Amino acid sequence: MASDSTYLAIPGSVAFSRSRGRAIAASIGAQDVRAQWVHYVYLSQPLDAPQQGVLEQLLHYGDITDVPPSFNAEDGPSDVFHIFPRTGTISPWSSQATGISHVCGLRKYVNRIERGMKISCLRAGSGEYKSGYQDILHDRMTQVISEEEPDLHLMFSEHSRLPLETIPLHGSGKSPKEVLQEANKRLGLALEESEIDYLAEAYGPNGPIARDPTDVELFMFAQVNSEHCRHKQFNASWVIDGKQMPNSLFAMIRNTHKKHPEYTVSAYSDNAAVLEGDESAFWAPNSATGEWNHTKELVHFLAKVETHNHPTAVSPYPGAATGSGGEIRDEGAVGRGSKPKAGLAGYCVSDLLIPDLKQPWELDVGKPNHIASSLDIMLEAPIGSAHYNNEFGRPCIAGYFRTLLTEIDVGNGQTELRGYHKPIMIAGGVGTVRPNHAIKKPEVVKPGAFLVVLGGPAMLIGLGGGAASSITSGEGSADLDFASVQRGNAEVQRRAQEVINACTAMGDNNPIKFIHDVGAGGLSNALPELIHDSGLGATFELREVDSADKSMSPMQIWCCEAIDGLEQPRTHRTVGGLTARDQMVGRWQTPVSDVAVTATALVQGVKTGEAMAMGEKPSLALISPAASARMAVAESLMNIAAADLVDRLSRVKLSANWMSASNHPGEGAAIYEAVEAIGMDLCPKLGISIPVGKDSMSMKMKWKDEASQEAKEVTAPMSLVISAFAPVGNFRKTWTPALRRPEEVGESVLMFVDLSFGRKTLGGSALAQVFKQVGDECPDVRDVEIFKDFFDATQSLQDAGIVLAYHDRSDGGLFTTLAEMMFAGRCGVEIMLDNICSSSSTKDVVETLFTEELGAVFQVRKEHEIQFRSCFATCGPPAGLIHKIGRVSEKAKTNLTIYHKHTLVYRNSRANLQKTWATTSYNMQKIRDNAACADQEFASIADDADPGLSWNLTFDPKDKAMPFMTSLTQMSPFSNKPRVAILREQGVNSQAEMAFAFSNAGFSAVDVHMTDIISGRVSLASFVGLAACGGFSYGDVLGAGQGWAKSVLLHENTRNEFQSFFQRPDTFALGVCNGCQFLSRLKDLIPGAQNWPSFERNASEQYEGRVCMVRVSDPNPSRPSVFLHGMNGSSLPIAVAHGEGRASFAPASGATPQSFVNDGGAVVQYVDTATLKPTMKYPANPNGSPEGIAGIRNADGRVLAIMPHPERTVLGGIASYLPTKAEEWGDIGPWGRVFYSARRWVG
Repeated sequence: MASDSTYLAIPGSVAFSRSRGRAIAASIGAQDVRAQWVHYVYLSQPLDAPQQGVLEQLLHYGDITDVPPSFNAEDGPSDVFHIFPRTGTISPWSSQATGISHVCGLRKYVNRIERGMKISCLRAGSGEYKSGYQDILHDRMTQVISEEEPDLHLMFSEHSRLPLETIPLHGSGKSPKEVLQEANKRLGLALEESEIDYLAEAYGPNGPIARDPTDVELFMFAQVNSEHCRHKQFNASWVIDGKQMPNSLFAMIRNTHKKHPEYTVSAYSDNAAVLEGDESAFWAPNSATGEWNHTKELVHFLAKVETHNHPTAVSPYPGAATGSGGEIRDEGAVGRGSKPKAGLAGYCVSDLLIPDLKQPWELDVGKPNHIASSLDIMLEAPIGSAHYNNEFGRPCIAGYFRTLLTEIDVGNGQTELRGYHKPIMIAGGVGTVRPNHAIKKPEVVKPGAFLVVLGGPAMLIGLGGGAASSITSGEGSADLDFASVQRGNAEVQRRAQEVINACTAMGDNNPIKFIHDVGAGGLSNALPELIHDSGLGATFELREVDSADKSMSPMQIWCCEAIDGLEQPRTHRTVGGLTARDQMVGRWQTPVSDVAVTATALVQGVKTGEAMAMGEKPSLALISPAASARMAVAESLMNIAAADLVDRLSRVKLSANWMSASNHPGEGAAIYEAVEAIGMDLCPKLGISIPVGKDSMSMKMKWKDEASQEAKEVTAPMSLVISAFAPVGNFRKTWTPALRRPEEVGESVLMFVDLSFGRKTLGGSALAQVFKQVGDECPDVRDVEIFKDFFDATQSLQDAGIVLAYHDRSDGGLFTTLAEMMFAGRCGVEIMLDNICSSSSTKDVVETLFTEELGAVFQVRKEHEIQFRSCFATCGPPAGLIHKIGRVSEKAKTNLTIYHKHTLVYRNSRANLQKTWATTSYNMQKIRDNAACADQEFASIADDADPGLSWNLTFDPKDKAMPFMTSLTQMSPFSNKPRVAILREQGVNSQAEMAFAFSNAGFSAVDVHMTDIISGRVSLASFVGLAACGGFSYGDVLGAGQGWAKSVLLHENTRNEFQSFFQRPDTFALGVCNGCQFLSRLKDLIPGAQNWPSFERNASEQYEGRVCMVRVSDPNPSRPSVFLHGMNGSSLPIAVAHGEGRASFAPASGATPQSFVNDGGAVVQYVDTATLKPTMKYPANPNGSPEGIAGIRNADGRVLAIMPHPERTVLGGIASYLPTKAEEWGDIGPWGRVFYSARRWVG
């Protein structure tokens, strides 16, 4: 420990695992890389011995490892780099860690704690690192990299505040316009010439203002008038080829709502569209008593989809993270306060160029140095988005990923590049709002009302994001591009959302009168919009805005976008306990779902829900922008058709996200044609509206090649991403692409519905792309009425209940549709093309299998074929469009076999095809994650003997396990309900589903925050049970669950409160995920828990959001677990959602994994899907936990700590995979037994 009287530098644990260090080494050109955390502490007074001990305990976290933190001279020449926070800033980590230290009694001693990293790089043979290596080792926006140790006085010093700057228009010797042009370039304002003229006149000698403007005024003007914020092109008048167009783009979009406003509560006037929902219940704690309860009411739902393209190009991880964060903010800032529920994400990039996997059709055309490569975007951006969703506590359950870079002929021997060097990053989702809070009403805001900025501190990041997003990438300064990227803090946003939730739970007494999110333009956009909508003026005191950098100027405070407040890797799919259908389908969890579905509310017996699905066809726009737009709408609808929609199309609403390089030749006309095609024609004919959307009109990347000095540019095609939203009648009836095997359902047939009337165009298809072609004729919506008829028929099919599997024909054509259905069902299929292909020639077969015209494949039992056809005969497409094309093979046959008449035209095994299909993801996973885990998961694809997920129960799920219940108590609620504290800390996000699980079992679930206990407002003495919930307490800054635990252990009164509770023989405690990590760190307070392990970083090096098999073991009848009555020997799927779940036994504990299991401490273990025995194989064991340890108990069985989530699938029908027999289980799923068992024990 280095120190002087004011500052300490305290080394911490190893920061990189061996696999992570080697991966970084490969990326920078080193032989190996090691790293160690270093903590920097700024003291207000010297520490004495007790306080020194508390500080050292706080900063002791991380896994015990044999990896040395640095290299010795014998290892070879190495370099040391110090990474630490940028001078003048306070990191989110610092805010959390400093807060924990104050809770633990160090408020008088510690001003601030920061964290840095000491990185040691062992040089490779050349001794040189790759260009740009420093940018890989640190985040230049928030960190500094140096070969010298940081100057702690400089790190913690507060700089003088920067003043307001005045732009000298008068007396400078230059014209006002010249001065403004210089400021425009220097400040990166992205002002258009007409806007500069307007300002020059307004501030000029004869203007209405006639003075020098301030930088605040210019920056605010640029932000709020940017294309990103004001959508000027969508509101503009259009002239195409000299002809005045009759409508603006936005007018044509609004036309859909004008024609069909029904079922839309709010459109175009708020942060998200509000759609009419169904009668259900609002689930929240009572603001006076803290008890969770239901309020029956109409539950409206929200729809919103945003883009974050420019920031994701510049800095993929934070760009995508804050893209998701901004959209989540929108969902929380509707009306007088609302609540995010479930998300979606999508990405378009140019060719990936994966090392050692370059594909024949890929083009390597270079890129600007300050812009991320397509591969880096797809390695980092999905993780950034996923991490934000995870930490906030919102499931992300739908998405897509497309690559496109192609060279096209533009005539006169010229070609141009079309693709996504400027990527598309889509973030969207659904939320809920109470009916009485759904609409913003200006009249309720009175003069004298307070303006509250809720969220994190302002920082000098995200400055100019709105303006920077509105110019062609590459035209501005690289430094300004980086400055325009926000940095996210999901845990702070979670806290802000909890405040909103508490306010909306007060119903008519909600103190929030108006709410607006802080996004593009920062406060300079949000607060003026809020007061404008209120019809009032306002006075602002900028120095009252919380700032992490005290030196920020007024302009920087007013315009930065750093505030996380009112802001397909493995993501949370289950948080909230309402996810009925996510991306992963069937027993083998294959990511092929067409639709995402959520339940309306946490209420027993609920059937209703919400569905969302996506559609996009940008490659078609290179041939026909109108067809591309129509097909994007059609694809989203074909996908959402898998859900049991209420009134089919009539209640479907769309979000339209438009991307275009509108100033590129021909692209303005292209987007007009596309908007007109759906706004004035297709959507009105279908009877659906587009009440929400967004545009990004600068989708071009320009740069100069450093070597050749050649000017280059890549222009995106007109790109429309449609997200469809609709209410669902019964979420249990959602169709999936997973084929059902003959041993499950008997003989079945595959029925193909062709909505293209036999057209087989290949233009814009995946097949054309791999042959480096575009084509000249592309798919289209051939007949709108037939398309509508298809939805009428699917309603009949839903009512009949005869469909076993469903998948639409889309990218990759019929071949890919059938292959994906086969992958999800782990079976073989035999296809006969006789009815849909004219011959067995290569041309006919290829066109039939790879056209991407509209269509769908259904699996039905053989005996239901006639009934299937009759559903279409009465209301669907004509019989000539319906064809029987094949069947699912017997168990032993796992090939995709295709015949034309008696001619075999194709055969390949399911395993070979699926491994080819997964190769791109596998190779990316190897680069990003632990390569050994990636290898194991990829190898598992070929295992035809793997039975997948299964439910093997030793108890009856309908049995509530409460013998004292009588028919009377079953009919009416318990009059005396034992109280359970639903315990949460800042960053916890799973309290709603935990409260529901206990409440449903007959407990009174009471919301208890740690501050209630620490302050003495609440005592655990009044509770019989304690449930520590999942999430990211304190952002996991001192290790997962450790900051939460140390706020107990190092606070004397709180420690005594918990110790007294655990020692009472009439109490029980449950800790799940973050709560499990929390309890494991309190083991010294829990009787019989002394040998418990801690839970450390997953072996995969990534957050794991999966469904895994576990086995329950509770064999000791004399001291059974409170929670596992009758469950001994059961093996069943469970939701997994954590980054640190690997059980680790400290050498000092004296326990080993095997001895712990032998002693009965491990009551839940991850098991192999085939043998149902504990496994170390990934991904069946998602975190590398020894002996598959997933859940642990104390000696007397009163305390259970479990990493996976039993509470998230308590509601009946809520699971990623359920067997057919699940219908017999009723309204509560098998994991409800855990909570019934606890109620049984209490008696």
